[in-house]
Amino acid sequence: MLPLDTYRLPNGLRVVLNEDHSAPLVAINLWYHVGSKNERPGRTGFAHLFEHMLFSGSEHIGNNEHFRYVQSVGGVLNGTTFFDRTNYFETLPSNYLALGLWLESDRMGFFLPALTQEKLDIQREVVKEERRQRYDNVPYGTAFERLLNLAYDSDYSYHWPTIGSMEDLGAASLDDIRAFFATWYRPDNATLTVVGDFAPDEAKRLIEQYFADIQPGGSFPQFTLTRKPAGHELRETFPTNIQLPRMYRLYHLPKMGEADWIHADLLTTILASDKASRLDRVLVHEQQIAQDVTTYVLPTESTGMLLLQATAREGVAIEQIEAAVDAEIARVAIDGITEDELTRAKNRAEVEHAHQLETFDGRADLLGMMSTYFGDPSLIDRWLEPYRAATADNLAHVARKYLIPENRVTSLFVPEN
Repeated sequence: MLPLDTYRLPNGLRVVLNEDHSAPLVAINLWYHVGSKNERPGRTGFAHLFEHMLFSGSEHIGNNEHFRYVQSVGGVLNGTTFFDRTNYFETLPSNYLALGLWLESDRMGFFLPALTQEKLDIQREVVKEERRQRYDNVPYGTAFERLLNLAYDSDYSYHWPTIGSMEDLGAASLDDIRAFFATWYRPDNATLTVVGDFAPDEAKRLIEQYFADIQPGGSFPQFTLTRKPAGHELRETFPTNIQLPRMYRLYHLPKMGEADWIHADLLTTILASDKASRLDRVLVHEQQIAQDVTTYVLPTESTGMLLLQATAREGVAIEQIEAAVDAEIARVAIDGITEDELTRAKNRAEVEHAHQLETFDGRADLLGMMSTYFGDPSLIDRWLEPYRAATADNLAHVARKYLIPENRVTSLFVPEN
């Protein structure tokens, strides 16, 4: 079991410490419990915009100085945004723990005094360009967005991707941005994880020094996410400038961590994770109708998603791909899976979990996730227990209950000519 020291500061900041002297490094990971899920229609893309904005300086740190401070001592840093969270992280030589904590505390407690219209305008254009390069102007770039638009009603905040819309980014005012930050980026909505080569008493002293005076906020906005099941398949065909047809599917699941989500996670390994998986073997190698097939579950907090995509080979109709995928899923639902397949899927889960625990930054990120989504960082030691207990019948049950037409949305990308 990992040695963990978990506590809260009076301002609500949750702290998770994992002392490990196997390398002279420290990983700092700060999870804010805010993502695109916390946005509202007409105000999308804010959480991802802040992923950029929080590197533009705070009251005591200049624009892009986070990078200079960390990289000048040989460290690495970054930030990411998802539906349910945003996180910022750095890995540093262990004697620079104070530097990393100061950087994170300054942008938590002193970002707003340094926020200007000019900074907003600059980062807004950076994000717009990112959207153009990764979504709007690349083949298949809007596929996930189209799936989300089909799968969720417009007032359900998984309806849009984290990048947001061009219109909402353009309409965001400085007051909007200030209000979003003040509401969500605060100590009582954050988990600070430190993993690595540090003395616990010194780490606690530094955390107290840099974070204790940051004030918590008031009550959080209350909103309920309730998905309205369609009761039938939702689908579209989208002619666009591509060479090969591709099928995208989203199947609705329970939220991350529930038993059927875990069993679905194992099932995706068996269906389409590598060359040994069923769909890859049948569609790519035996029938030779697909160029690639992949499927995976998303680690979402409010409701679950299983995504599947398959690219047709040249000259193959996308309907042939659909039929072959459906036939293989039906085989799982009716005939089940083999014990060898189940063992392989469980082994894959063990390997992936072990790989994440091996590195300080991977471990810090996983502890942040366990703390933020489940309120219990020690769950990291028990995370694999339901995977190990899963049976072949559990996985066949997932195929029968969730991988059915009335529980899915399908987007078919086809060449426009």
